[in-house]
Amino acid sequence: MQAAVTVTPSRVPELLLGLATVRPVFLWGAPGIGKSSLVRNFAESLGLECVSLLGTQLAPEDLIGVPQIRDGRSVFCPPEAIARDEPYCLFLDELNAATADVQKAFYSLILDRRIGSYELPAGSIVIGAGNRATDNALARPIASALVNRLTHVHLRASATDWLVWAGENGIHPWVVDYVTDRPDHLWSQPPKTEEPFSTPRSWHMLSDALHSFGPTLDEETLKVVAHGTLTPRHAVSFCGYAKIVRHAYGLDAIIKGDASWPRRVEDRDLLYYLADAFRGRLVKELPAGKDQISPALRQTAHRAKSLLVQLAEISVEVAQTVIRDDEDGQPVLPAWFLVEAARDMPRLVEARR
Repeated sequence: MQAAVTVTPSRVPELLLGLATVRPVFLWGAPGIGKSSLVRNFAESLGLECVSLLGTQLAPEDLIGVPQIRDGRSVFCPPEAIARDEPYCLFLDELNAATADVQKAFYSLILDRRIGSYELPAGSIVIGAGNRATDNALARPIASALVNRLTHVHLRASATDWLVWAGENGIHPWVVDYVTDRPDHLWSQPPKTEEPFSTPRSWHMLSDALHSFGPTLDEETLKVVAHGTLTPRHAVSFCGYAKIVRHAYGLDAIIKGDASWPRRVEDRDLLYYLADAFRGRLVKELPAGKDQISPALRQTAHRAKSLLVQLAEISVEVAQTVIRDDEDGQPVLPAWFLVEAARDMPRLVEARR
């Protein structure tokens, strides 16, 4: 299902309060961005127990129940997890990953709040969640009859929201500081190949590992952990950041001329991180139009080109990452700076193409 309008996690509780208390709601979102925890926290805020049913692990009889004979007639008895006397939050996780028969079994539960003769207690709420087919996750088409029985809310990752949560939940300082500096690395599109990718969940996993290993964590182990949880490019960058934290090797020192780009092969991850941070600094400081440039910014641009030349002498590939286009093929740095780079560094710009 395509999202016409998306919301950040901080908006979800307010929306659920107005929607889920009167109609069933379905939360759409990429893997690892916190759909399940949002539902559990919302249920807790209402004082309701959250009962989770995982669509991929259900058969129709798990919902409908098994028949018993009463007074010569068969009566279906819904499972204990569903048939409760007190109001609760029924969370249908990975609903769109369930088989067609299981989805069909949910129809009356979602629309009529009923399974056989059992009816959900007054005050109960029903919330579903699932990944999108575009996320390369297990997802099946939802029949129009079921789509029409739900209010759909599309969730997107938000670094601002996540950092607030991280600060309240003991996320490792390295992770908090890194995502603060590179919020665009919080989440990346799930790859088509079988490899880790960055999500709020995977950053949380990395944080847990950093806490577990403690200050004695060596660089080789950090590489294993980072590459085992994050998008490869983000993992390289994070390892470079960790070196800066440990050795006080910062970008400001390079810009001021007090230090030079690291040249050792074993410091290539550090070089990538510094180049990525340098790109972010230029995006932030250089104006879009050349007519807006001040003498101080002109000096900054001149120094930037000098640093690019030095970086290209070490690695054209790394230097090219500073001036690369975004994922949609659009320039990130100002056009006037790229023109000057093309004039002063044709070899670098040719590699960019």
